[in-house]
Amino acid sequence: MTDKLFSVHMGKAPLALDLSDGSERAEYVDQDYILNVLGRPHRNINLMYTWYPRDKDWPARMSEKFKGKEINSVWDYPYDDYFPFTDEAFECMKDVRRHGQDVTLTLTADCKIGDKALKEFARKLRPYGRMRLRINHECMGAWFTHNKRYTFKEIADFHVRFTNIIHKEAPNVKTIFCAGFAVKAGGKVDCEDDFLEAYKTADVWSADRYIALHYGWPLDTAEKGHEDGSFNYQSVDKTFKHFKYTHDRLKKITGQDKPVVMSEFNADGDVVGPLHQGDIIKRYVEKVKLEEADWLEALTMYQFRDRGRLGLEVQDPNNVNVGIAQPMMKEYKELLNDPYCRPAMKNGAELELPFEFRWGGADDADGLAMNVYFEHSPEFMEITFEEELSLMMEINGRWFYKAPGTKTIDLMPAFFEKPVADGCTLPLRIFATPPEGINVEDGHKDWATNYRATMTKLPSIRLRYEPMGIVG
Repeated sequence: MTDKLFSVHMGKAPLALDLSDGSERAEYVDQDYILNVLGRPHRNINLMYTWYPRDKDWPARMSEKFKGKEINSVWDYPYDDYFPFTDEAFECMKDVRRHGQDVTLTLTADCKIGDKALKEFARKLRPYGRMRLRINHECMGAWFTHNKRYTFKEIADFHVRFTNIIHKEAPNVKTIFCAGFAVKAGGKVDCEDDFLEAYKTADVWSADRYIALHYGWPLDTAEKGHEDGSFNYQSVDKTFKHFKYTHDRLKKITGQDKPVVMSEFNADGDVVGPLHQGDIIKRYVEKVKLEEADWLEALTMYQFRDRGRLGLEVQDPNNVNVGIAQPMMKEYKELLNDPYCRPAMKNGAELELPFEFRWGGADDADGLAMNVYFEHSPEFMEITFEEELSLMMEINGRWFYKAPGTKTIDLMPAFFEKPVADGCTLPLRIFATPPEGINVEDGHKDWATNYRATMTKLPSIRLRYEPMGIVG
């Protein structure tokens, strides 16, 4: 059934796929559900919160605080309608990391928060591995609270101050500066002069870009013949060119070259129609491939579940806990399984137990693999562990999570839609993730960026090719 064990390294994809989970227009969906629906973890999960501790209403969520009151825009609240950053946020961050993904924390924050509070905040992020912090995003605009209260220069100065504190107090965390675009080759980036030092100080450059977006949702309707309304759209080629011009301009004005991500990306079904979203997303990825845009590190799908048409699922209006899969779910799952968007897997030397796993992150981890021989597609396949490890496993392109208290995992979903050929051999890859979702000081100097665990006993596999009986 199996032969040798060997080491395997999980590295970067040519183009990583990240995912937003929860926002001002959606609730958080737990990672067990998302993994079971999509069949593969993402590199990063983007979580969105607001931090206005000096406001008398905070930490209330604004849509709940002002429920029933008339508003003219979703941005008319005293501060942004994300969930407030409280202890609950850390539970979501732990959920993300247990499931083999890194955290991107998007935080809209009061620019007058003092250094002491920023340092305390940074220290709380130390156990969360190689996470990213996106501070006051889309800051070239006029809709977020930070832009209504502060100048562009003040926003940039806060980002620099916060980033310097993060670098000192939580060096495991990288900051993202998310602003605007250069609209043509050689043209200036939005607010370039005010934002220059923030671009230089941040670790990652970003901008949010939707090929189509109904930004007036849910207070109006995107209708043909009303092109002056609160929605917009442009071609795939133009969207890509704008992003490339921005990268080229940032390199020129900073003298640096940093990772670039699209922190929010989609083609709003309110504008392009739900039947066409998936094709548009796939065409954008094909454009990235065609242009060999190795400067673009990742796309972040906004988002998994949405109350409008910006999600792989639409939230059921009758039940907030139910999602309705959209047509683009099919195309997005195809992208998840495209080698261009999958993490690289490199086999290493043959090994014997005990084996020490290392989890550096979703694109830097050391695990083990075993080859499994299949006579033909199985009727039953499950794996049982004696040790209470937190594990992510992959076979036949399908990923599974095993919690520490779980003994047996049914691997048959890997073969429901993708049968295997007769007489083939597939690797079963196993990686260990932090069981509590956080790294612990275990004596290693690099504990904040690398979690380690040891397997001493080989799991057992039940593999059967015939059902126990077929009722006629």
